[in-house]
Amino acid sequence: MWLNTPKPPFEASGTSGMKAALNGVPSLSVLDGWWIEGCIEDVTGWAIGDHSDAASLYEKLEHVVLPRFHQRGEFVRIMRHAIALNASHFNTQRMVQEYVLEAYFG
Repeated sequence: MWLNTPKPPFEASGTSGMKAALNGVPSLSVLDGWWIEGCIEDVTGWAIGDHSDAASLYEKLEHVVLPRFHQRGEFVRIMRHAIALNASHFNTQRMVQEYVLEAYFG
């Protein structure tokens, strides 16, 4: 699991989370940056409250993430969705294409 707790709106491009998805690693993150688009709750990973909301993090870990982890089939399902949905959509090709079209020609 990739834990990311940036202080919104300071998440950079999110390449670390994207690389995690490419390797089948679900994310548990604050909804900022790429994770706003990439988070499908309990499918590609999980959202938590803001970066300073420890209660939200611990609650999500205890009641959602760890039970999925112990149900191996469920966790593997989420890992597969991280690859199929996020890794196929959030990648360097898309990033460069959007950058060129929006920064240079937009």
